[in-house]
Amino acid sequence: MSEERNPKIAETKTTSFFARWRDRDHTRGSLLTSLVVLALPLVATSLFGGVLFQLIDLKLISGLGDQAVTAVVVTNQSLRQFFFMLVMGASFGTQGLIARSIGEKKLDQADHVAGQTVLMGLILSCFLALLGLTFSRELLGIMNVSSEVLAVGVPYVRLVLLLNFGFIFVNIFNAILNGAGDTATPFLIAVVQTLLSLLGEWCLIYGNLGMPALGISGVALGMGVGQVGSILLISRVLFGGSSRVHVRRHHLRPDPAVMKSVLVLAWPPAVQMLGTFLVTVFFIRMMGDFGGKAQTAYSIGLRMGMLAPMICFPLAGAVATLVGQALGSGSVQRAWQAVRVGLAVVCALMWSLAVVLYVFRENLLRIFTQDPEVIAIGSRMLTWQAASLVPLAFSFVFFRALQGAGDMMVPMVISVLNALLLALPLGIYLAETRGMGPEGLFIAQFVSALVGTTFTGAWVATGRWTRARNRSPRPT
Repeated sequence: MSEERNPKIAETKTTSFFARWRDRDHTRGSLLTSLVVLALPLVATSLFGGVLFQLIDLKLISGLGDQAVTAVVVTNQSLRQFFFMLVMGASFGTQGLIARSIGEKKLDQADHVAGQTVLMGLILSCFLALLGLTFSRELLGIMNVSSEVLAVGVPYVRLVLLLNFGFIFVNIFNAILNGAGDTATPFLIAVVQTLLSLLGEWCLIYGNLGMPALGISGVALGMGVGQVGSILLISRVLFGGSSRVHVRRHHLRPDPAVMKSVLVLAWPPAVQMLGTFLVTVFFIRMMGDFGGKAQTAYSIGLRMGMLAPMICFPLAGAVATLVGQALGSGSVQRAWQAVRVGLAVVCALMWSLAVVLYVFRENLLRIFTQDPEVIAIGSRMLTWQAASLVPLAFSFVFFRALQGAGDMMVPMVISVLNALLLALPLGIYLAETRGMGPEGLFIAQFVSALVGTTFTGAWVATGRWTRARNRSPRPT
C-alpha cells in the first residue's frame, strides 16, 4: 500500500467557505479556532440528531402509553446500547488511526483503514440481524420488565436489531470523517437523517399521510428511514472522492493486519464503556423490583440525563482529533494544549447545562408524564445526574484525549474496576441493605462518576499517554 496520496481536494485551490472549514489543517494554527471548527458541527450534529430527536421521539412515543415508553427506552439504553458500545469502540479506534495517518500525511493509509472498518461493520451488522430474528423475546426478558412491557416491546426489539445497519454505519462513517477533520459533512447529513426519522415515525406510529398505524413498530421503522437516507449520502461522500478520505473498491478487500490494528485500539474503549453500561443495565433491572412506575421514571430520566452529554461529548470528540493529529505530526506540546483548551470549553458548557437540568427538572419530566409518582422519582434522579455532570465534564475530555492518543488500557481498567467494585456493590448496599430504594442507585452512580474521573485524571497527569503513539499498532 502506498504511503501517501494527494487527493483532488489537495491539488486544487479550495475557495468555498465550506471547503476551507472542512479541510482545515489542525496540526498548526490556533487550537481554539481548530476546536471551534471541529466542535461546532459536532455539537450542532448532536443538538439536531441527538437532543432534538430524543425529545421529539420521546414525545411521539409517550402517546403510546407508559409500557411503550418503557419498552423503547429500556431497549435503547440496554440491548441497543450494548451493541452501540461495540460500534463506538470500533469507531474510536478508526478515528484515532485515521487522525494520526492524516497528521503524518499518509492519506492512502487513512483510506485503507476506513475501508476495513466499513467491512467490519458489515460483518457485525449481519450478526446482529440474525440475533434479533432468533432471540428478541429472550433479550428483552433479561431486563426484568413486566409482562405488559414484554408483549409490547418484542416487535420493537426485533425490528431494531434487523435494522441495526443504520446506526452501525452512521457511526462508523462519522468516525472516519471526524478522524480526517471533517465534522461539517456529518452535521449536514444528521439534519437530513433527523428530519426523515421524525417524519417517518410520525407517519408510521399514528398512520399519518396515508401510512399504516404501526404503533411501537413504527418507531423502529421510522428511525430506519432516516438512517437509510443518511447512509446513502455518506456513502456518496466517502466512495465518491469528495472527502479527504476516499474509499475505493480495493480498500474493501479483507486485510487482517489492518482489522487487527483497529480492534487493538477498539476493544479497550469498548470494554471501558461497557463497564458503565453494565451498571445502567443492572440498575434498570433493580428498578423493576421497585415497581413499574419507578422503572418508567428511570427510563425517562435516562433520556433526560443524556441531553447534556449529547451536547458536550462531541466537544470532547474534537479534542480526540486534535490530540491524534498533533501526536501524528510530532507535537506533544500541542497535544497538551488541546487537552487544556478542551477542558476549559467543555467544563464551562457542561456545568451550565447541569444547572439548567437541575432547575427545570420537573418541567422537563412533565413534558412526558403527568404521573406524580413518576415525576417525584424522576426529579430525584435528575438531581443526582445534574451533580454527576460536574466530574463527567473532566471525564469526557480525559477519555477522548486518551483515545486520540491511542492510550486506553489503563483508563479501561479504571472504568471496569470502578463499575464492578464500586458502583454495583454501593448501589446494592444503599438501595437494598440500607433501604434507600431508587435514591441509593442515584447516589451510587454519582459517587462512581466522581471516583472514576479522579483516577483517570491522575493517569492523564502522568503524561504517559503522549508516548502511546510509539506503541500503537500501525496498518501495514
